Amino acid sequence: MKITASEVNKLRKSTGAGMMDCKKALVEAEGDFDKAIEVLRKKGQKVAANRADRESSEGATLAKVNHDCTSGVLISINCETDFVAKNSSYLALAKSLADQALKYDTLENFLSSDFDGMSVAEKLIEQTGVIGEKIEIGAFKKLTAPYIGSYIHAGNKIATLVGLSGIVDNAAEISKNIAMQAAAMNPIALDEESVDASIIQKEIEIAKEQLRQEGKPEAMLDNIAKGKIKRFFKDNTLVNQAFIKDGKISVADYVKSAHADLIVTGFQRIALG
Repeated sequence: MKITASEVNKLRKSTGAGMMDCKKALVEAEGDFDKAIEVLRKKGQKVAANRADRESSEGATLAKVNHDCTSGVLISINCETDFVAKNSSYLALAKSLADQALKYDTLENFLSSDFDGMSVAEKLIEQTGVIGEKIEIGAFKKLTAPYIGSYIHAGNKIATLVGLSGIVDNAAEISKNIAMQAAAMNPIALDEESVDASIIQKEIEIAKEQLRQEGKPEAMLDNIAKGKIKRFFKDNTLVNQAFIKDGKISVADYVKSAHADLIVTGFQRIALG
């Protein structure tokens, strides 16, 4: 049957698929617009199945915070190549998905939510067909606090959220500075108490073995290892790290300089690769 250029263009705008793919879908659907969309989605499912084993280590990381700055989400929309990740339409899709992710507490609920008449999971399959690369959610993390700030590193490769215990003057600047710290320094935990016991034990054993190699007496190992663990906490926990904008003070000291009772309550970080 005859398919008009306007019909093809309408389907292209609606789905983002190529002109020829849209025309073929309309022909197969005998001109039925909704059926043509289903044809393209099925094509996406086929492409997704064919690319299921492909590595999707490129993409975009995004941070979104609600209007009252009490809830935030980090999400990465992953693809296979940097070329696709930098495409304006891909970034627009990623931002729309991040806006939607902010409304949900779990990845499962987000993936099953409605997005342009289909679920988010179905949209990802559809876009796999449209783009020709594996598209998937690489990370989904939420954070709540009395005040939340965010930071997205240039190129959308790293995104972070930081929670503060209250709203103070310059809360936006303070939280962004700490979010930048988390992005740059990649702490493993908020503070000493947040570090998993198995990690601490592993670090103690490593420290002891290094000391043995240096010829230190066995009786001295525990005390010296404790000193090394303190250094480990200083290097690897957010509030104890040296503040990147003033290495003479810790992150905790920086926060308290803004307000004596202010503390960092939590953080989240995601990165590509």
